[in-house]
Formats: sequence, C-alpha cells, structure tokens
Amino acid sequence: MTPKKIPMRMCLGCNEMKPKRELIRVVHQKDGTILLDAGGKQAGRGAYICPQLGCLKAARKARRLEKSFSCRISDEIYDALEAAMQSGETAGQKGAANA
Repeated sequence: MTPKKIPMRMCLGCNEMKPKRELIRVVHQKDGTILLDAGGKQAGRGAYICPQLGCLKAARKARRLEKSFSCRISDEIYDALEAAMQSGETAGQKGAANA
C-alpha cells in the first residue's frame, strides 16, 4: 500500500515548506475581509503562515501578504491578526482591507 501524500505549503514568514496542517491559512475574501482560517475551508484567496509571531512579523515587514493578495493591507488588520494569533483564535472576521 502506498503512503498517503501530505500536501505541503510555504510559510510567508520563514519561506519554509511545511505540511499544510501545521500552518494557519490567512484568507482574503471577495468582499475585502481578511481573516485567519485554521480549518482551511473558508472561501477566498489563501496564504499560509506558521503559528509563530516571528513569522507574522517577518511577513509584515516584507509585505508578503500584500504581495500575495495584490491589495493594501492596513496596520489594523496586521494588529488584529497578531492579536488573534496570540489568543489562539483562528477563525472569524478580522477587518476589511482597502483594496
């Protein structure tokens, strides 16, 4: 029996390939909202990041989420993502991006 293939994704902070289940998905929905999605089921464009604050800070400094979503992301959204990551909250609306 062949082993099951594990989907790999790249973290926007540290640029390491890791199993999809170890990463948190950041979603940009059509209405412009940005939210964290640990389950990976929300509709919209997704980007992946490690659950460490260091990776979020590196992605923020290099503006990798903005490049991935092709829109301007305000500081309030980054702050809300950081607060949600600290509290362990991984789903729910975090704010609207200025597209």
